[in-house]
Amino acid sequence: MIPMRFYFILICCALTYPLQAQDVLTGRVTDADEVGLESAYLIHLPSGKHCHTNYLGEFILEGVKGGDSIQVNHLGFASEIIQAPYDQKFVTITLAQRRLSLKEVVIASEMDALEVFAGINLRTQPVNSSQEILRRVPGLIIGQHAGGGKAEQIFLRGFDIDHGTDINLTVDGMPVNMVSHAHGQGYADLHFLIPETVEGIRFGKGPYYADQGNFTTAGFVDFRTKDKLESSMVKLEAGQFNTRRLLGMLDLISEDNQNAYAALEYLTTDGPFESSQHFNRLNFLGKYNLQLNNQDRISLTGSYFTSSWDASGQIPQRAIDQGIIGRFDAIDDTEGGQTSRANLRLGYDKMISPNAQLRNIFYYTYYDFELYSNFTFFLNNPTEGDQIAQRESRNLFGFNSEYTQNLQLGSVEGTLRGGIGMRNDQVQDNELSRTANRQEILERVSFGDVNETNLFAYANADWEFGKLTINTGLRVDAFQFTYLDELQALYDQQTVYKEFVSPKVNLMYQVSSKLQAYAKFGRGFHSNDTRVVVAQGGEEILPAALGSDVGFIWKPLDNILVNAAYWQLELEQEFVYVGDEGIVEPGGRTRRRGVDLSVRYQPLSWLYWDADFTYSHARAIDEAEGEDFIPLAPDFTLTSGLSVIHPSGLSGGVRMRYLDDRPANEDNSIVANGYTVVDVNASYRWKAFELGFSIENVMDVDWDETQFATESRLREEAEPVEEIHLTPGTPFFFRGYVSYRF
Repeated sequence: MIPMRFYFILICCALTYPLQAQDVLTGRVTDADEVGLESAYLIHLPSGKHCHTNYLGEFILEGVKGGDSIQVNHLGFASEIIQAPYDQKFVTITLAQRRLSLKEVVIASEMDALEVFAGINLRTQPVNSSQEILRRVPGLIIGQHAGGGKAEQIFLRGFDIDHGTDINLTVDGMPVNMVSHAHGQGYADLHFLIPETVEGIRFGKGPYYADQGNFTTAGFVDFRTKDKLESSMVKLEAGQFNTRRLLGMLDLISEDNQNAYAALEYLTTDGPFESSQHFNRLNFLGKYNLQLNNQDRISLTGSYFTSSWDASGQIPQRAIDQGIIGRFDAIDDTEGGQTSRANLRLGYDKMISPNAQLRNIFYYTYYDFELYSNFTFFLNNPTEGDQIAQRESRNLFGFNSEYTQNLQLGSVEGTLRGGIGMRNDQVQDNELSRTANRQEILERVSFGDVNETNLFAYANADWEFGKLTINTGLRVDAFQFTYLDELQALYDQQTVYKEFVSPKVNLMYQVSSKLQAYAKFGRGFHSNDTRVVVAQGGEEILPAALGSDVGFIWKPLDNILVNAAYWQLELEQEFVYVGDEGIVEPGGRTRRRGVDLSVRYQPLSWLYWDADFTYSHARAIDEAEGEDFIPLAPDFTLTSGLSVIHPSGLSGGVRMRYLDDRPANEDNSIVANGYTVVDVNASYRWKAFELGFSIENVMDVDWDETQFATESRLREEAEPVEEIHLTPGTPFFFRGYVSYRF
């Protein structure tokens, strides 16, 4: 049981002043299909007062008299200016969907610049894979190193996040990260997400958000799936390396008060490697929404994902240099694995009043995972080799309930949000074993059951004092870590409890209608693996992250948007990848500081340019100078591209991503090589048909997608060697597709 010392801190009390009916305008903002638009932005032009629509598209705007001008904006829709009516106080405003125009992006005192920039990326750049979905997050770089089936390695703000230790990923509020995972803490496999179903991205950098908990140190990403399809669609793709993809999206119900759709994706490929990857993945998603009345909405989502693959693994640089193998060969091609995930999510939203709403989500996930790797070849076992197996199956339960109240205290407007929630992971047979040929277990290194529970509560308040908006937040998390070691002769279940308090303060100042300055301060954390927690007796199991950001968002011209920030983040404990065991382990205190710069430019109505730069300086705090490098922490990244969305139906783009050289070990004596890769795509839409193609690595450069400093020994070697082990990046890779909408 969670100890009684855990308590929820929610402060939701305020005095409300009565509003005069003749000075209040209420209404609803919808699209052409009469679907309410959430987060539309309304400005009362005479006074500058503003508000956002709720999840039903409804709003309440104070201080409005008949004849006043109201401007309505929503990303991806044409802006409208309406006149407030004299004879009614409820209006319906319909926005027309059209190509994104930066001229219509409004800088507001409470806007989230990162979310706006991520939304621009999603609307101007085509997405055909879950990997590309992650690449739409500004400043985020990914790498794949296990045949396409393993979760991606993530780089953000000077972090090698591995598979998710320092970034919190969710889909419709449902967690993606797996705590105490067989392969690594925070493992976040997003491959169950069908990219064409993504409607929006909520994204933030740093530990500044009260509603975001575990793993939110470098940042968080929440992908929001579509509630409704514009049309049904079938899509067929084919490409090099025996790549095939089939996508079907069917609009099942489309009525005023309910809608439903289903999506199915199947992907198979052999990959560019000499040993076929035999990769296949099947995804299914079904979603149903029901509007019960003017106040209540229910959403039910079910999904299923399964994948299997073979992999050629990470290969030593010396084997390539000596001509023992080629870049796409393998030392051990018996690596690979399989995984599956089934999700069920129930959402219930209730409008309590025009100024108050309650949002709830309940979710369940069944997940299994099996991965075979060989990082060191014949270092530990010269006869059978060093293959390891990592396995687990788990049941994941949870809920999150959030209450929102809009308030006015005299001339000060405010919004209060309070939430409570729970997450419980029940992991069976969490295993690390030494194996041979993916069949024989030679030795079990660890084997046991994990039961980890996280209870949390948070409160968040926004107050507007003229041009200044102050956001304060407080989050409390309580954990119960339980581990049953099945390798012990006697029953040995161990339990540890721990709490964590996370205060947040964010300031936003509206300098002008073109410029907003902000400062953010916060405390966050990432949890440690339960197996490490109980072994250490509860020491350093919720290491803190202290962060600060100072920056601005600026529109120097109507068609240019700029966001810049100077930031710093200190961690009480770093996690470091250990190649010979295939795990991560604690690594001491670290400090990162750097600069982010993002630019969006629309020189023509159909042409977009984007660029995201990140410079970071990452060091271990307690190590001597010259021995304080953080392995694989990048100091400079750049992503940029040109996108075309022409009214003739022609679309396309050129995209570049750059990752600088980075230290692969603590003294920088081994260096992971950087790379520059360019991709292109083009498509043409005619009536219901669309034809298109994409080319990854159009310049066909040799690049190393993932690299690690690992000590290994080949079969014929007498002594081990520590050096770069790499997974080669995709060579020139052409894919074409045809789709039909109906």
